[in-house]
Amino acid sequence: MTTLADQETTADIGEAVVAEIAGLRDRLVRLSHDIHGYAELSFEEHRAAAALADALVGAGFDVERGVADLPTAFKASYGTGDLVVGICAEYDALPDVGHACGHNIIATTALGAALGLATVADRLGITVKVLGTPAEEHGGGKVLMIDAGLFDDLTVAMMVHPGNADTHPADTATQGVSRWAATFTGKASHAAAAPQLGVNAADAAVVTQVALGLLRQQLPATARVAAFVREGGRATNIIPERTVVDFEVREFDLDAQRGLHARVLACFEAGALATGCTLELEETEPEYAPLRQDARLADRYAAALGRVGRPIADRSPLSGGSTDMGNVSQLLPSIHPMIAVRGSENPPHTHGFARDAVSAEADATVVDGATAMALTAVSVAQDEALRRELLAEQRDRTAPTTDRSRR
Repeated sequence: MTTLADQETTADIGEAVVAEIAGLRDRLVRLSHDIHGYAELSFEEHRAAAALADALVGAGFDVERGVADLPTAFKASYGTGDLVVGICAEYDALPDVGHACGHNIIATTALGAALGLATVADRLGITVKVLGTPAEEHGGGKVLMIDAGLFDDLTVAMMVHPGNADTHPADTATQGVSRWAATFTGKASHAAAAPQLGVNAADAAVVTQVALGLLRQQLPATARVAAFVREGGRATNIIPERTVVDFEVREFDLDAQRGLHARVLACFEAGALATGCTLELEETEPEYAPLRQDARLADRYAAALGRVGRPIADRSPLSGGSTDMGNVSQLLPSIHPMIAVRGSENPPHTHGFARDAVSAEADATVVDGATAMALTAVSVAQDEALRRELLAEQRDRTAPTTDRSRR
């Protein structure tokens, strides 16, 4: 299949995309700052989602809002090509520190890349699909949208994440994470008059925390376990009858993550057994899978990043944290690289990075990230051998026997 006019070259298409996104700079930056000011938490991103969807409607995209029964999720499509390029937009903020993870940048790089690609979609023979994915920080919006089938028709998926360095996608890894709540139930009693009649649920949490602390001594460096007591008594003269502990486990390998989860559960069971409490466990968020970067897309993104003036010289691995983009990457070819807010020395999830996310350097990151993603898609679409390979993988993935269960 020919995806270009006979006289048209890759450079022609690329230059058209670069020029289009450059012309959108003021609009993208203004929206980035607007979303930063909204600072809406997971599943509450109504203004951010509406602003992005409205911008896509204005550019001729077919937009459906409230998909997957999520009021702040949307999908937007442009074009009719068989190669479907998925671009993920995140826009939720963090409690207390606002857009300290730079999701205002993520959202507007996604928009810029989509609008740039829309101008050449017919010439490339692609469909551009933007998925507005809420609740990345807490709630797993992408996981819920996967379960609803919204990623089934994508050939590839991509997004970029701001940070302190420009990275080759192959050098960026994230852990999977599972998050649960453990509820210990004991028996209340007067702490002075009849302590012997009580069953102390707070003690169960203490035993568990000691067990977790000892377990950490034998864990590999790739593993992380964190917990805090959300509820654990209300008065000193009452034996606590109910204690709730929120906890999470992280690993870079999905099997290792689930094995670690089982070991952590044993610590909670020990707390219940030692104190005579009952134990109830509840998953509080969908499980996030480790990130799998597609090498074919990664190399093209690295080349595109160099084209926008960000050559990757330092190939130092960058790892840690978790994202529901990991679930997407386990399902189909994906990339999730980091792109620098130049000059920022503040790590994400800090007040300092929240300030940096609307700096002049952050504004440049919006344009560069959008352009690099769009150029990656151009490169993939014009590589006929890779295109055939990816489309064949998509056909295999979406065959009737495909297991759509969460991965």
